[in-house]
Amino acid sequence: MEFIMANLGGSMLVLMFLIALVFHTHGSKIHHRGNKHVAFFIFGDSFLDAGNNNYINTTTLDQANFWPYGETYFKFPTGRFSNGRLISDFIAEYANLPLVPPFLQPGNTQFYNGVNFASGGAGALVQTFEGSVIPLKIQARNFKKVAASLRHKLGSSEAETLLSSAVYMFSIGANDYLSPFLTDSDVLNSYSHSEYVRMVVGNFTSITKEIYKRGARKFVFMNLPRLGCLPGTRIIQSKGNGSCLQELSALASLHNRVLSVVLLQLEKQLNGFKFALYDFNTDLTQMIKHPLKYGLKEGKSACCGSGPFRGVYSCGGKRGEKEFELCDKPNEHLFWDSYHLTESAYKQMANRMWGYTSSSHNIGPYTIRDLFQAP
Repeated sequence: MEFIMANLGGSMLVLMFLIALVFHTHGSKIHHRGNKHVAFFIFGDSFLDAGNNNYINTTTLDQANFWPYGETYFKFPTGRFSNGRLISDFIAEYANLPLVPPFLQPGNTQFYNGVNFASGGAGALVQTFEGSVIPLKIQARNFKKVAASLRHKLGSSEAETLLSSAVYMFSIGANDYLSPFLTDSDVLNSYSHSEYVRMVVGNFTSITKEIYKRGARKFVFMNLPRLGCLPGTRIIQSKGNGSCLQELSALASLHNRVLSVVLLQLEKQLNGFKFALYDFNTDLTQMIKHPLKYGLKEGKSACCGSGPFRGVYSCGGKRGEKEFELCDKPNEHLFWDSYHLTESAYKQMANRMWGYTSSSHNIGPYTIRDLFQAP
């Protein structure tokens, strides 16, 4: 202060310049935040869980925070159900965002880039693996807290801009159909297949509408793969010949048909609702049938696990069965463990999701890239 006062005549212009520069830079940041920045919010199950289940009271059946999970890329387990990054991690990279952190990660209070709410084992139905996971309904409730936090920190107008320009990605439903086959549940005896699917998609639709009411406008959905053709479900078949479990795949197929119709209805009902639908089903089916075409050597057996197709969910030796096998080159495999994919598979899928190509497997008028670039 003494220096400035002593040199007031000669320094005033410099001081005014610095003040103007600060305001210009600050103004640029505000402009960037309002018009350029696109946050990424992620909901769903283990296909997208970046580690939320590390922080809940559950069992190792619904966790992946132990070796060899994460060993190929991160060199340590992060809670992701893979040997490395997930589809959502690659999408964040393509959108020039950092890795989107789990909502429950300690100290995670900055939601400006988005946040990941997904939970391994979660379903659209609260009853799916109830008590062991974070169901979609609770994930939506957690998003409500984040939206309130953003309004408090940024002010109502800027928060609304961030929330409406953000992209919201979902992978949900697989566990709602898997759980009756993996547990002693007799829920499928109480409903017809069509009734059960309508219940799952109906819950999902209601929660999507709730998230829309909080400001979301741009949605990305993944349909379901042939769930009966995963390594962990091939071994359920009593014939023991490794064929796909057809009843389970039929449920997933029916879910996909209903989901497509519902999304078109939402597009008409909800003002400003835009969606991209990634055909996970077709993409994964092609990779299972033709692994070599995708630079893979194995499309049916998992890298990590035990038993036929390494379909026994023993990867890591912490899920009851201590003995397990681990392949030498995970990224030459399509499947990492009994139910999840390798990083190399996720990366290829993310590339095809990002933009239209001859084999993009995007359904509808938008791709994820379109939604990140749309106003």
